[in-house]
Amino acid sequence: MRRRLVALVAAASLLGLGNAYAEELRIGIVRTDRILQESAPMIKAQKKLEKEFASREQELQKVAKQARDLQSQLEKEGVTLPESDRRAKEQELNRVNRDLQRMQRELREDYNLRRNEEWSAVLERVNKVINAIAEQEKYDLILQDAVYVSKRVDITDKVLKALADK
Repeated sequence: MRRRLVALVAAASLLGLGNAYAEELRIGIVRTDRILQESAPMIKAQKKLEKEFASREQELQKVAKQARDLQSQLEKEGVTLPESDRRAKEQELNRVNRDLQRMQRELREDYNLRRNEEWSAVLERVNKVINAIAEQEKYDLILQDAVYVSKRVDITDKVLKALADK
């Protein structure tokens, strides 16, 4: 009980002090979701990744088509094929499906790894831009993300503009 009373007194004191400095305190908030969707470096990184993984995606589509064709062929001719040929086609289909799943998994893992690398580089750059804005415009506190952001304290557009200029 005593701890709660002390905590309440301390909180009330801080609030009282906070009001005295509220006029001087300069706060900004950056919306990370917008930065990740709209910033020029992030768009450039996304295009780079798409280009980097395009050939593997095409290869994957080719193997998927091969699997569909084998499946279709087996469904159409399965009853008329001799048992040994049907079994061989089923084994080939299973092999192609395993290869397809392996390729999909590897592509997804590699893509996620590269995406995280690109995001890290972009976010490092974003943080440098935010720090520069904070120093230039004399912000006391800049937060990333909030439940509600007033246009008065939202500096996301400034960050996006600064990222586009570089």
